[in-house]
Amino acid sequence: MSAPPSNAELPALCADLARQAKAASHELAIAPTAAKNRWLLASAAALEARQAELLDANAKDVSAAPGFGLNAAAIDRLTLNPKRIAAMAEGLRQVAALPDPVGEVREASQRPNGLQVLKVGVPLGVVFFIYESRPNVTADAAALCVKSGNAVILRGGKEAVHSNTALHALLSEELTRAALPADAVQLVPTTDRAAVGHLLAMSDHIDLAIPRGGKSLIQRVAAEARMPVLKHYDGVCHVYVDAAADLAMAARIVVNAKCQRPGTCNAAECLLVHKAVAAEFLPLIGAALAANGVEMRGCDETRRHVPGARPATDEDYRTEYLDLVISIRVVADLAGAVAHIAEYGSHHTDAIVTRDLNAARAFTRQVDSAAVMVNASTRFNDGFELGLGAEIGISTDRFHARGPCGLRELTTYKYLVTGDGHVRE
Repeated sequence: MSAPPSNAELPALCADLARQAKAASHELAIAPTAAKNRWLLASAAALEARQAELLDANAKDVSAAPGFGLNAAAIDRLTLNPKRIAAMAEGLRQVAALPDPVGEVREASQRPNGLQVLKVGVPLGVVFFIYESRPNVTADAAALCVKSGNAVILRGGKEAVHSNTALHALLSEELTRAALPADAVQLVPTTDRAAVGHLLAMSDHIDLAIPRGGKSLIQRVAAEARMPVLKHYDGVCHVYVDAAADLAMAARIVVNAKCQRPGTCNAAECLLVHKAVAAEFLPLIGAALAANGVEMRGCDETRRHVPGARPATDEDYRTEYLDLVISIRVVADLAGAVAHIAEYGSHHTDAIVTRDLNAARAFTRQVDSAAVMVNASTRFNDGFELGLGAEIGISTDRFHARGPCGLRELTTYKYLVTGDGHVRE
């Protein structure tokens, strides 16, 4: 990166980024699908061809991570490796393969007077995307925004500055080669937090802000933004093991949901167990979680069956650990599980393990979360896994989008009305 701008230079720099993005958004809104797909496929190939360069840049960030106070789970989110770069490339190819939502006819009708009415997908305009740690998100966000016809201003965290700079350079070069506006994807060239405040005030040029990171970041953006904000708060995700659960299946799901990548927002943070199976299931899952290095915090009933568990506090049940820690509670029945989730959950992802179809139906009707899983890990609430190619975040909002936000969630619509000299009487 070049020398950071001074405090006096920062407002003008941010204003330039916003104006450039707005101009680029007008070009992108009418860009052919073929050009956008060429860019995506070329960028995917470039990720693979320039893997060594990306890994070198990422190694600098990983080396500096302990100095920023990052724990093991956060460093895992930050780290790139050949498998993750391959997944990034595959995500871009999946986005290229998806239908273009721009120009998509979502509804069509003809009025009795002969007027033809179409509801057609259009881009939002300019997205300001603020995120932490995970450099793969740089590629995901750029891919989704460009394919959906939006310009994007990326502001990654200081802990990933070298990785993000290298990724942005690659994506920008491929935009030029694809005859798309280079300013369609811009990276804020400073880690100064004040830049975020300047950009959040620029509602004339920026149409949507998306924060993806810790609760304090999201709260700051929601408080300061002068444009709409698409956000998720905590990922306090639950797995409920019902009385009719296959306990071996339940153990596999719980271990995967907690341990596969504990630092992600869709990792399980709380396990709820029906009292009818607690005596059999808790020793089983307690041993499995302990073998994976998980610290358990449980209610009194839990601790009778898992002596190594620490006492759980009320605050534990509200906590998104993002680490190898889980809270556990034995509940009287499905209603007790639903009530616990309503009290302590964050409307992100919650799962039931059961062979009882009526229990599954009741759980899915009553749990008000962005994604509700039946006999599947919470880790599947992910754009890539759900066929969106990638995601720009998992929203716990209700407006205008909820759950993994992909191409369609980055568009709105307009009405096209065609007549033949029609006038209103």
